[in-house]
Amino acid sequence: MDNDYKEQLKLSNQLCFPLYAAARNIINIYTPVLKKLGITYTQYLVFLVLWEEDKIPVGDICQKLMLDSGTLSPLLKKMQKSGYIERKRSEKDDRVVVISLTEDGKDMMERAKNVPKEVGDCIKISPEKAKMLYEILYELLENKF
Repeated sequence: MDNDYKEQLKLSNQLCFPLYAAARNIINIYTPVLKKLGITYTQYLVFLVLWEEDKIPVGDICQKLMLDSGTLSPLLKKMQKSGYIERKRSEKDDRVVVISLTEDGKDMMERAKNVPKEVGDCIKISPEKAKMLYEILYELLENKF
């Protein structure tokens, strides 16, 4: 009987585990930093998208964040209730909901300006390795699963 499968099934031989554990560690670093701002990690990601491009359809946000609308819609409703965004039907196509920042949402950008540095200071990896990791992760994300 071939025992190669036993070696293949060791946790230490799984690419998925260090990716999963590293992602959890990174989010755990972000969490207390963002908590001071009163936002979650996923809300922060939405803000990042909107700070780059305001007045954007929900579908585009879903695509950029690789999330489905069922995950994103409740989050957007919560952000609207908090006064950070507005959700309006597109004038061109009423099936499309367009998200735009309110003044409070725009002000959050100034409040969050130190987040990358605070998080970066906690991650002990050289800039060269960070760039290489970034490129490898995006290469993985380009694969269609």
